Amino acid sequence: MATITLRVPDELDQALERESIAAGVSKSDLAREALRRFLAVSEFQRLRTRLVQRAQAQGIHTDGDVFRALDRS
Repeated sequence: MATITLRVPDELDQALERESIAAGVSKSDLAREALRRFLAVSEFQRLRTRLVQRAQAQGIHTDGDVFRALDRS
């Protein structure tokens, strides 16, 4: 497992410490999970942007358009 070092403001470290104690897990575990979630959301947003562009190119602009396209398949 790789190791990274990062600097955080004192108030963020204190909040992380409080949550670590409350959850009964290490600060590293919390930071890893937060980073995993951030990366997953970022990937989802990139994919969504690409899919919206493709959908719009096919004339799909609204939820109704999506449902109609699904009904046809």
